[in-house]
Amino acid sequence: MNSLPIGYRFGLVLLVLLAVAPWLPPWLLFMLTIASANGLVVLGCLLFYRAGLVSFGQALYFCTGAYTTGLVTNMLGVTDVLLLLGLSGLAGGVLAFLVGFLLARYRGIFFGLLSMAFSMILYGVLTKTESLGSTDGFNVPAFTLLGFEPDQPQVRFTLLAVAVVVIWLVSLVTDRFLRSPYGPLLVAIHDNEIRTEYMGASAKNTVHLVYVAAGIMAGMGGCIGATAVGHIDPTMAYWTTSGEFVFITIMAGVGSVVAPFLGALVFGIIYTIAFSESPNTWQMVLGASLIAVILLLPNGLWSLLAKRKGAQA
Repeated sequence: MNSLPIGYRFGLVLLVLLAVAPWLPPWLLFMLTIASANGLVVLGCLLFYRAGLVSFGQALYFCTGAYTTGLVTNMLGVTDVLLLLGLSGLAGGVLAFLVGFLLARYRGIFFGLLSMAFSMILYGVLTKTESLGSTDGFNVPAFTLLGFEPDQPQVRFTLLAVAVVVIWLVSLVTDRFLRSPYGPLLVAIHDNEIRTEYMGASAKNTVHLVYVAAGIMAGMGGCIGATAVGHIDPTMAYWTTSGEFVFITIMAGVGSVVAPFLGALVFGIIYTIAFSESPNTWQMVLGASLIAVILLLPNGLWSLLAKRKGAQA
């Protein structure tokens, strides 16, 4: 099994998850679905991180995907979740393509703050737009799948199944991308961008490509999140939402395309326990857990699995 590419081994794990999912409680199915949505966004952050970039504005595309889902379902009556995923990913990708012409020129703190600035612009527009619910947002109707509306007991399982298929396909494509010449090119941009340019590769075009890919992933993540919760509001574009994605990226590590989903699941577990046990100080618990990971596992949670695999080899 170790000879299989990581994407296919991840697929086997997801298949096992789907096999046991019908017996899981609804709250756990919901947590796994939200972790899948967050993991898609963090997978795009992984690409940035490998190039030495940190984006504090991925909530822009997460929110764009969510509002695309909400508007299409409410205004056009389209409820098929597969079509909504495609439209939300397209909306996130197109917006990232346009914004990327500016952001691909910047590096370091300027890249991070500019990305956050665009996200906060969307947040400000949404809070002032009463037709979109202003600060309250609006509800998202129940989804359908290929023309069929799942029964109430099967809604969460069906959405999780769709999310699992999506994250597996996206992780396969991303893994293939990282194994292509673009993978080492991202590392080269991180290590020495000037030398990379002298060798004939365009760092700006590569960053722009990665930015669009991350926008597509975040848009699809927003669709899954909006469909799971059934409600959207402007806080999905707020800088703290982007901060959560960066939090998960650091916690998970960037050693594998599986790491973002592992980190998103661990983040969800910590958040749920902390909020239920200590609703007034849950932020302190999250902060302490991040500090612990940085001090004890500077390469993220995935480094534990990587070390174990190395020891077995």
